[in-house]
Amino acid sequence: MARVLLHCKAAAVTMATTKQGDSVDVSRIQLPDKTRNSRVLVLGGTGRVGGSTATALSKLCPDLRIIVGGRNREKGAAMVTSLGKNSEFAEVDINNMNSLKGALSDVDLVVHTAGPFQQVEKCTVLEAAIETKTAYLDVCDDTSYAFRAKSFKKRAEAAKVPAITTGGIYPGVSNLMAAELVHAARSESKGEPERLRFYYYTAGTGGAGPTILATSFLLLGEEVVAYNKGEKIKLKPYSRMLNIDFGQGIGKRDVYLLNLPEVRSAHEVLKVPTVSARFGTAPFFWNWAMEAMTNLLPGDFLRDRRKVQQLVQLSDPLVRAIDGIAGERVSMRVDLECSDGRNTIGIFSHRKLSVSVGTAVAAFALAILEGSTQPGVWFPEEPEGIAIEAREILLKRAAQGTINFVLNKPPWMVETEPKELGLGIYI
Repeated sequence: MARVLLHCKAAAVTMATTKQGDSVDVSRIQLPDKTRNSRVLVLGGTGRVGGSTATALSKLCPDLRIIVGGRNREKGAAMVTSLGKNSEFAEVDINNMNSLKGALSDVDLVVHTAGPFQQVEKCTVLEAAIETKTAYLDVCDDTSYAFRAKSFKKRAEAAKVPAITTGGIYPGVSNLMAAELVHAARSESKGEPERLRFYYYTAGTGGAGPTILATSFLLLGEEVVAYNKGEKIKLKPYSRMLNIDFGQGIGKRDVYLLNLPEVRSAHEVLKVPTVSARFGTAPFFWNWAMEAMTNLLPGDFLRDRRKVQQLVQLSDPLVRAIDGIAGERVSMRVDLECSDGRNTIGIFSHRKLSVSVGTAVAAFALAILEGSTQPGVWFPEEPEGIAIEAREILLKRAAQGTINFVLNKPPWMVETEPKELGLGIYI
């Protein structure tokens, strides 16, 4: 089995950068000799997220060996052709342990992008990674799956396997933005972090296809978990709309409560007593449709993967047509309020979600290969997952091509503070 030294100190990185406001363009990354030719298996590599990840990795580190893992050989061959000579296709069934072990037998890192993760009851890929002693990264966006993955922490530690769950763009980059805001506040402020809020906006499906659509529909069937002054509360999905200013290139957008894993992980890891997450899309009538689905369709229907997949297939042609008009801009805003009145934010905006998600996942993959991650299963905001000193470079890599990337700035930098439009608890 090809093995690399995964726990060395983070290597010096050679970068060419271009600044546009606060955006950073990282064109090439020089990995240390022992990791330069690492073999990286991208599961779901023929899909939108996996394909974008494989493309970003090959551009950032041309010496990496990229294995595109999937079930469709025709799509796999096309992906390999686009990636070039340092790539190959492997037929893999992610639900079959023997298939996974065979695929993982000679790779250094597996990147699991084959969602949706909602309603999946086994962490088969993670189990196979631990058994084959292969470093692991997933882009999970489901709370139950993420904390199920965390239950393998001791097994991963014993096997000396570094693993990160929820390591995509959101959650993932958004978790690190929150961690950096909290770290700066505790270093510079006399107060304590009191309220952390995640806001997300994506035009249409963000060009990410049926998987994102299925994820969105499945989330509508889940009660929203949030925290208010340390108390866990449950709220109705796609409710309590706020109008949030995402700043340059995006503007003000309506966002609604959703059940996202970074709420619980940030509350538990970063020790912030009040945490919530909201999401919104465009055109505006998609928000109305999502709200109507929540109110009109039974929860059992929205939690049924088979029925949701059928709904996605019916909706897909219309969604793709409107996506062509709406574009695929994406923005994340993270707000932190402290007890001494200190309020700081982070903004991350990109013209294309289908590109930025791959760049974000690639940034996490490179951090693992460079030795930033300790053995065990970690969330991005845990220092054992991404070392505190490695966060800045990961965020710079992930922010490649952004139209707006600012961190640890006062809210007036985006002109408008969040304003509650509904009644009840403000979280």
